[in-house]
Amino acid sequence: MILENAAIPAHVINTMSARKILGMGGTLMMVEVSFAKGGIGEVHSHDQHEQVSYIVKGSFEVQVGEETRIMRAGDSFYAGYNVPHGVKALEDSIILDVFTPFREDFIEDPQ
Repeated sequence: MILENAAIPAHVINTMSARKILGMGGTLMMVEVSFAKGGIGEVHSHDQHEQVSYIVKGSFEVQVGEETRIMRAGDSFYAGYNVPHGVKALEDSIILDVFTPFREDFIEDPQ
C-alpha cells in the first residue's frame, strides 16, 4: 500500500483538530493528527491498544501516566494498555500516532 498525504481526506475531530489515517495493515495503524494552538487531546486510556506517538511539528504539553512534560518536534512517547495520556498543543502542531491493534473506531463509513 502506498498513500500520498495530499490525497488522504482529513476527518475533522473538532474545531481545533483533524486526523488522517496514513496507513494500516495487519495489526498496525498510523494516524497523523493536526492541532491548532490550544487544541486538546483529552486524557484517556486504551484497554485494547498500545500507542507510540512522535511529535512531527510544533510542541505539546504531554501527559503520560503521572508524568507531564513539554515535548517538541522529534520527541516521542509510549502509552501502554490502560495508561492515561493526553496532549495540549502549545502552537499549531502535528503528532503521528501509531496503534496496535488498529483503531476500528477510526475507520470511517465509506458512504
